[in-house]
Amino acid sequence: MNDRFLALKLFARAARVGNFSSAGRELGLSQPSASRLIAALEEEVGATLFNRTTRAVKLTEAGATYLMRVEAILAAIDEADHEARGTGELRGSLRVGTSSSFVLREIIPRLPAFMKQHAALKIELVANDRYQDLVTEGIDVAFRFGALPDSSAMARKIIHLPRILMASPDYLRERGTPTVPSDLARHSVIIGPAHPSPTFSFRKDGRVTSVRVDSQLAITINEGVTASAVAGLGIVASSENSARAELEAGQLVRVLSDWDFGSMELNALFVNGKSVKPAARALADFLLKELRAAGLDARRPPSENESAGARYQGRAIAKTAAKLQG
Repeated sequence: MNDRFLALKLFARAARVGNFSSAGRELGLSQPSASRLIAALEEEVGATLFNRTTRAVKLTEAGATYLMRVEAILAAIDEADHEARGTGELRGSLRVGTSSSFVLREIIPRLPAFMKQHAALKIELVANDRYQDLVTEGIDVAFRFGALPDSSAMARKIIHLPRILMASPDYLRERGTPTVPSDLARHSVIIGPAHPSPTFSFRKDGRVTSVRVDSQLAITINEGVTASAVAGLGIVASSENSARAELEAGQLVRVLSDWDFGSMELNALFVNGKSVKPAARALADFLLKELRAAGLDARRPPSENESAGARYQGRAIAKTAAKLQG
């Protein structure tokens, strides 16, 4: 491998993992060799790219700017190599950002088939219920639910999932079952990432009804919301898939199921202005197909003439992010 190209790959990985040794091991380099290669790159560039400590390395301001351009170059090379091979084989690394619930319940169970098909691809799952910064965290593709924040990302709609209310049978036996939205004002409602607002709106027979709920408990991760509902702590709002196992097992039951509580859109996000890695696009394609085949999309399936390429048209999300809903 050309020393300059190797140095750029090492630089990009070291920037993400914060360690020369770990990044070097991924590329078959010893720690001294990795350090020397980075030092040579800095000398050639004419700028200090990393601040070094005994525990970790961190990008300088110049290094952060350099990283954005280097990763775009490396992604473009991946794309060129992928097309040249013409086999559909994916190589290299893929860093995926997603929520803890979605990665546990939807991605990981489907991942064996994808990884078996692409055995040379290394995947890193970055799972938490906050929105990862695609640029600073080096995320190749992020899967996010709900309203999209202002950003410079490209979005691709994957599926719509109904938003529902749930509670445990024990809670409902003790507190009663709401029959109309206004009943929620007399219940314990757990606030979570799927619906962080205390105002709930419903639609039925062409009418919109809103109610403000009282919440004694708020949780920042969706798995915690589901567990709290199972424990009988209150009524929760979430997407239909996030508690499918608990609903099927009877640990949770739907509440106000005859009222339309809206839906949550799942999007695949990519850094705008940067070549999308073939592996990132392939994973988005794979999950779209798998989730729709499982009947999880609340919308109609795409028609045959909606090609994958046409559906993939990414669009910048700036101040018009709210328009992507629906």
